[in-house]
Amino acid sequence: MKKTFLLNIEGKNRDRVIEATKHEIRKYVKRERNKPLPEGVDYWDFDCRFGSTPQDAAESHFANLTALIDALASEGGAAFYLELLAKPGHRVARG
Repeated sequence: MKKTFLLNIEGKNRDRVIEATKHEIRKYVKRERNKPLPEGVDYWDFDCRFGSTPQDAAESHFANLTALIDALASEGGAAFYLELLAKPGHRVARG
């Protein structure tokens, strides 16, 4: 998923738009995680880039995504860019 989400849409409540974007992201992640795993893969991991525009998007961890969206919304940002790509993940034993 590579998409720019607009937060200020004419005729729509900003808070509802923010919640709808979070729901769309969760729905995408659920759909990707339900795909069959390739041989030798433990789980689906995600590469995540977040920013106000595609040019200034920076690497971030998937778990911090909702906090980043909330921070941008509280600052009054009008839009954000999200790049979320599924990749095979391998678990490592903690020692």
